[in-house]
Amino acid sequence: MGLIEQIEAENMKESVPQFNVGDTVKVGYRIIEGGKERIQNFEGVVIAKKNGGIRETFTVRRLSFGVGVERCFPLHSPKVAYVNVV
Repeated sequence: MGLIEQIEAENMKESVPQFNVGDTVKVGYRIIEGGKERIQNFEGVVIAKKNGGIRETFTVRRLSFGVGVERCFPLHSPKVAYVNVV
């Protein structure tokens, strides 16, 4: 195992829920404003999953006041507090 693979393995989350494209998920994303930290929820349908390993990302789409909103999340980011399948 190379140095890059070893560092990636150390930084990957161990408990990641299994979900696929088409599933409805609720994502908690950590936001730091000033000295305060809060968790913002984003609930919608998974429309894409890309890459693998530590670089894995997923895109969630929801409607907000009649406008479609898409947001891409890195799965193993420390800013992603949780991902729950609804």
